[in-house]
Amino acid sequence: MSDKKDNQDKPAKGKGLLKLLVVGVLVAGAAGGTVFGLMSAGVIQMAGANAAEAGPQLVLKGDKDPYAPPAPKGSTGGADVVYGEGGTKYRTAYFSFAEDFTSNLRNSDGLIQVSLAASTRRDGRVLMWLDEHQLAIRSRILVELADTPEEEVITSAGKTKLQKRLTDAVNAVLTEQEGFGGVDNVYFRTFIVQ
Repeated sequence: MSDKKDNQDKPAKGKGLLKLLVVGVLVAGAAGGTVFGLMSAGVIQMAGANAAEAGPQLVLKGDKDPYAPPAPKGSTGGADVVYGEGGTKYRTAYFSFAEDFTSNLRNSDGLIQVSLAASTRRDGRVLMWLDEHQLAIRSRILVELADTPEEEVITSAGKTKLQKRLTDAVNAVLTEQEGFGGVDNVYFRTFIVQ
């Protein structure tokens, strides 16, 4: 008889567990809907959704850049920053490195001397980081130049390849130091090979 009583209890327990599971799903759904509604209304903001936490943002032409570097006293613009015009909807800022870069070339008696500028379409934090980390960037660029064979720097394709390597090198330093790169391209202002 006790076996018969145990078998009668089991279905009742299973139904109770099913009811509990359904109630739990309904409560979770209601809570999720409430959170979604509050997020949509802007009452709750997810961590990391803030633009400052997401890294430098693209800046549309004509928009004010809250991170624009200040102009030196007595000038109308930044000393090493130039804003370009162009066909994109984003503002492009150019940062010129103050000093030339001179290095030997790999497996050669040849030397290379370049002056460089970097461009970004992102906010002024990238410009500030370029200025702040010039020493680390300079060191990394000199390593890249020293690892360049002479045959590569005398062709257009080789110069384009070097330009890409230098862009990647600058972004690697910025990512290491600040957690975000942001440089779109590195440009040669002067380019001399001897």
